[in-house]
Amino acid sequence: MTIPFSNRTVLSSIVILSAGIIFVLFWLIYLREPAPEEGSFNLSFLPAVNALLNSMSAGCLILGYLAIRKGNQTRHIKMMLSALTFSFLFLISYLTYHTFHGDTSFQGEGWIRPLYFFILISHISLSAVVLPLVLTTVYYAATGNFKQHPKIARVTLPLWLYVSVTGVLVYLMLYHL
Repeated sequence: MTIPFSNRTVLSSIVILSAGIIFVLFWLIYLREPAPEEGSFNLSFLPAVNALLNSMSAGCLILGYLAIRKGNQTRHIKMMLSALTFSFLFLISYLTYHTFHGDTSFQGEGWIRPLYFFILISHISLSAVVLPLVLTTVYYAATGNFKQHPKIARVTLPLWLYVSVTGVLVYLMLYHL
């Protein structure tokens, strides 16, 4: 027996889930002390993994967009689900890193500092917006609502791509400048 859910119920649940995730991230990074790293429990490799996962997500988003533009729905689905998977793995890795490490301060000076903070603030702000958009876009696709799916996907795709790419830029600026 399936339980019918209305769009309103599902969309409300998406908003609540997204708000919960965003609250946990904010609390984890800014309001609590990081857990101490024990001996060989070195997670310093995770920021590079996070950048790689963001890169993979961005690549899949682009390939998925190109596939649907060419009418290849099967490839589009595979690429978008891959992008979703890479983004989910990123979130798990990001949460793990910040649970034990906390926040990393930007050390750059001069003109690069305001550029970094512009990219960081836009990245963080849009990541909070894109999370419920991604979940809603996936929901419409999964339920076969191809009237709403492309409408919201036109908004979701550029924002999700921006968040993925700027995530890589934040990593590069934070760890390689």
